[in-house]
Amino acid sequence: MIKTILLKNRPEGKPSLSDFEFVNEESDLNIKEGELLLETTYVSVDPYLRGRMSAAKSYVPSFELNKPIQSGVIAKIIASKNKNFDVGDFVSGMLAWKTKQVSNGDGLLKVDGSKAPLSTYLGVLGMTGLTAYLGLEQIGKPKAGETLVVSGAAGAVGSVVGQIGKILGLTVIGIAGTDEKIEMLKNKFGFDAGINYNTSKDMTADIAKAAPNGVDIYFDNVGGPISDAVLFNINRFARMIICGAISVYNNKELPKSISVQPFLVKNSALMQGFIVSNYADKFPEAMKQLSTWLADGKLTYTETIVNGFDNIPQAFIDLFEGKNKGKMIVKI
Repeated sequence: MIKTILLKNRPEGKPSLSDFEFVNEESDLNIKEGELLLETTYVSVDPYLRGRMSAAKSYVPSFELNKPIQSGVIAKIIASKNKNFDVGDFVSGMLAWKTKQVSNGDGLLKVDGSKAPLSTYLGVLGMTGLTAYLGLEQIGKPKAGETLVVSGAAGAVGSVVGQIGKILGLTVIGIAGTDEKIEMLKNKFGFDAGINYNTSKDMTADIAKAAPNGVDIYFDNVGGPISDAVLFNINRFARMIICGAISVYNNKELPKSISVQPFLVKNSALMQGFIVSNYADKFPEAMKQLSTWLADGKLTYTETIVNGFDNIPQAFIDLFEGKNKGKMIVKI
């Protein structure tokens, strides 16, 4: 028996459990030559999946209704007729939300649990870390002594961005939604300062206070009013890296925002959106650097681990309420 999670409805606004459907499949698990049988170990839930649940055109195809949802998965090989993979190997890849599935091996990467915990290959040593490192390096072009502001700073990507900023000699300010998260940013991840957007009475003024020399680099994971407030504090030749916009993903109407063009023109500033696959050719060198920093103790991470296959949809929904610290992962 194989458990599978399907997309039942396209969410209107914030996703709900009724948008997902669990099915049990009686399936022939005999594999053919060149195939693998995978048993799911860890599942990544990420804000960008919300966009794929919509029918709107985006940089990746929409999920099909009544078909399995996919995300980053760590799986164990429990049967193999593929010469490149052995039984007992662990792999990562974009896989279906299923307890077991058959693969031909395409797109799978072997991961070594003896070098780092398996879950890190979905986080700091996976797409999360690559997104943080390559976005900051390739678009932010950081220079020691500059000031970096990170929104969604206590999330999976943001917490890594801030640490890399510190390694590179930047002053780093994080924006998050609770005092507990702010303390974590400063005490665990080494941020210089933090701003709680839920208790701030004036975000523009609070950013100015935390960054008296202005903002040189902004790594944006949230969009919305927080990012508007940052614009009032950017320096000449500032670089704004647009990684995500979780604050508006569930909006039913187009968000209202201030016009960015005057800020960009006045400051000769750059604002660039990206997806991590833009820099696929740089993945090997980025992985090597991230692994080195992690092994040297310069980089750490926080995970929110939810247990149980049946809890995958709720873990995903919880992202939009800020219930995660660092990477949100479901352990099967």
